[in-house]
Amino acid sequence: MLATLVDKPVDASGWMYEVKWDGYRAVALLNKGNVQLISRNNKTFEEKFYPVFNALKTWKINAVIDGEIVVLNADGISSFTDLQNWRSEADGELIFYVFDLLWLNGYDLTQLPLIQRRELLERLFPAPDIVRMSTTFRDTSATDFLAAASQLGLEGIIAKKEDSIYHTGVRSRDWLKIKISKRHEVVIGGFTNNENSSKPFSSLLVGVFENGQLQYTGKIGTGFSSALQKELMRTFKPLIRKTSPFATEPDINKPSRFRPDPPKAVATWLKPQLVCEVSYAEITSDGVMRHPSFEGMRTDKDAKDVTREIPVPVTQTLEKATNTLSAQMLTPVKGGSRKTLLNPSEATQVKKINKHELKFANLNKVYWPEEKYTKRDMLNYYYQVAPFILPYLKDRPQSLNRFPNGIKGKSFYQKDVTGKAPEWIKTFPYHTSDGEDKNFMVATDESSLLYMANLGAIEMNPWNSRTSKPDHPDWCIIDLDPTDKNTFEQVIKTAQVTKAVLDSINVQGYCKTSGSTGIHIYIPLNAKYTYDECQLFGKWIATQVHLELPDFTSIERMTQNRKGKIYVDYLQNRPKATLAAPYSLRPKPGATVSMPLHWDEVKKGLKMKDFNITNSLARINEMGDIFKPVLGKGIDMKKVLRAIQP
Repeated sequence: MLATLVDKPVDASGWMYEVKWDGYRAVALLNKGNVQLISRNNKTFEEKFYPVFNALKTWKINAVIDGEIVVLNADGISSFTDLQNWRSEADGELIFYVFDLLWLNGYDLTQLPLIQRRELLERLFPAPDIVRMSTTFRDTSATDFLAAASQLGLEGIIAKKEDSIYHTGVRSRDWLKIKISKRHEVVIGGFTNNENSSKPFSSLLVGVFENGQLQYTGKIGTGFSSALQKELMRTFKPLIRKTSPFATEPDINKPSRFRPDPPKAVATWLKPQLVCEVSYAEITSDGVMRHPSFEGMRTDKDAKDVTREIPVPVTQTLEKATNTLSAQMLTPVKGGSRKTLLNPSEATQVKKINKHELKFANLNKVYWPEEKYTKRDMLNYYYQVAPFILPYLKDRPQSLNRFPNGIKGKSFYQKDVTGKAPEWIKTFPYHTSDGEDKNFMVATDESSLLYMANLGAIEMNPWNSRTSKPDHPDWCIIDLDPTDKNTFEQVIKTAQVTKAVLDSINVQGYCKTSGSTGIHIYIPLNAKYTYDECQLFGKWIATQVHLELPDFTSIERMTQNRKGKIYVDYLQNRPKATLAAPYSLRPKPGATVSMPLHWDEVKKGLKMKDFNITNSLARINEMGDIFKPVLGKGIDMKKVLRAIQP
C-alpha cells in the first residue's frame, strides 16, 4: 500500500501519525523458519541487507510484515545517502522499522482496520534488536507533529486513517505523506548547458563560503520557468569569467548511480556575487545537496556572508522543544562493539579506512581449511579487534609473516617494504650486514593494520620497542616455549611458578596464551631500560623458574641442549625481536588467538583453542583490555634488584 503526497497536513480526528523514514520499503515474509525479504518491485534484499535478513531468521513468528529499511545516525535520524552507500555493517547502523502486519499464522489481515493490525503487530514484539516498531502518535495534531519532525531534521511524516484497510499496490488517500524540505542560501558560481538542450541553461552551480573560499554544494536543475531562466541569463551576462570560482572545480559530468550516462554538459563560470535560496532533501557526506530545487533570488544577502549552516544537535533541539512528542519520535543508535567491515558475498571490496582507500581482494579464499574460515573472516576480525590490538602495534616496526594461500600454503617473512608499500605507510630504516639500506613497515593506525592483514599477514608481530625509543623496550618478556614432549599442563605449571617468582619480588606480570603452544608473560618497563638491562632481568627470572622446575624446564639456548624440555626463553628481549601481539590471530588450526588472561584462569583445563576467531571478540568486548597495564608506568628495576641482592 502506498501513500499519496500532499502539500500540507490535514488536522482531523481518526488519524495516526508516524515518521516518514528515508529508506527502502521492504516486506518480510516469515513462515516456519523460512524468510524472504523483498523490495517494492519484488527484488530480494536478502543478500544486500544481510544483517536484517539474518535477524529475521531468528524471529520465530509466522507473519508478513511491512516496513522500511534505513540507516540511522547517532541521533536516530535516517539518511538515504548512507543507505545507498551501505555495503557492510561498518557503513552504518541498519534498522528495519516495521509498521504494518498483513498476515499472521495463516490469516489474511489486510481487511482489518489499521489500528487492529498495529495492535496485533505490537504483540509479536520483542523482536531482534535490528527490527524496531515504528512508533505511531494519535494524541497530537498533524501540524504539531510536522513541526516537531521539521525541528528534528526529518524527511517528513506519514498520516494514516486508523480504520484504513490495506490495499496492496494502491496509492491510497487513506495514507498521506507530507515531506519537509530544508532551505538554505547559496552563492551562484556558474551554470551548465547540456548537449542538445534548447534551454538557456540546464543547472546552476552553487556553493557556500568557508574560510574565504567558495566550496561547491551541488547543481540546481529544477524550480525554473522559461521566463525566469531568460531573466537570470540577463543577470549572469556581466558576471561571466573564464575560471572556476570554486576552491575545487566541480566535476559537472560525473555519473551517478541513477544517471550512469548523464548528458554532456559545459560550464560557464560566474563571479560569485549572486545569492539564491534553494530547498533540498539533505546534505550528503561529501557536502553536496540531494534533490535541490531553486526557490528564488536573495537580493538582501551579501554573497560573502553565505556560509554553511550547521544544524543544531538533536539533543539541544529536544531540550528546547516544548512539544514532548519530539523526544519519543526517534530511538538513537546505541554505541557498542564494532560490526563487520566486509559483506559476506562480494569477493572484492573497496573500503576507505583512515582516509586511505584499501582494496580487499580474494575474500572467499579459505585460510583455515578444516574450519573453512576465509580471508574475509580474518579481515573482519582485525577490523573488530582494532581498538584493542592497536595500542600494542602503534609506532612499532613489524615483521610480516605472510600466508597468501592460507595456513596450509607456502608462507614467508617480509621485513623490507622499500618500494613495495603505499606512500602513506610509515617505515623505519635498517642497515643489513650486506650493506643494504632497507625499511621495516611501521603500524600507525587501523588502515596499516588492515593493510598488513590484506597481504595475508595472519599474525601481527611487533617489536618490543617503538620507533621513538628503538633501544628501549616497553616490556620484558618470558616466553614459555614447549616441545612435543611437554604437556600443556606443564606449561601451565611453569607459568604459575613464574608468577610466584614475580610475586616474591613484588613485580606484577601479565600473561597471555601464545595462540600456538605456549604462554607469554609480560612485565611493564615503560621504555625506561635498555634491551641489555631488560634481557639480564629476564635471565634472572628464567633462572629462578628453572631452579624450581628442573625436571621439565630449560634455559639452554641451543635446541639440542634442552633435551625436550620447556624453554623458558628470555632472549626474546633483544633488538628487532618480535612476538605475536596480544589479540593477534595465529596461523594455527582452529584460528586461535593470543589471548590475555587473568592469572586465576591459568590452571588445569585451560586450552589454546578456548580462544579463537569465533569467540574471542565477545570475551574482549565484555572484559575490555585486561592487558592494558603492560603499557603503563613500568617497574622500578633498580629497586627490585636491590631487594633481591643477598
